[in-house]
Amino acid sequence: MSGGTPPLSAESSTPAQVTAADTEHGRQPGDLLVRIGGIVFVVGAVATLITFVPFFLGTDPFPAAAYVVSMLMGVGFALAGAGLGRSMAVQRRRTRAASAG
Repeated sequence: MSGGTPPLSAESSTPAQVTAADTEHGRQPGDLLVRIGGIVFVVGAVATLITFVPFFLGTDPFPAAAYVVSMLMGVGFALAGAGLGRSMAVQRRRTRAASAG
């Protein structure tokens, strides 16, 4: 491990230490929420594009379920925003702890 930090064991680590260890491996708190939010957003965006096709082709519109799936864009955006908020909160906590100690 770089930075001279001792290796962490599962039994003796505190949540702050586990978060610091995850940061060294490139994982930040909230990253998973942002990734899932991005995937859900893309699924919703594709569904939205598909639901517009009948309007351009002059065919019958899709069933209501297709429009419900297109609402996943907003859900994905909210998930990604929650992940960013979590990441900001953890960084703010770390900064306060570093300046206090």
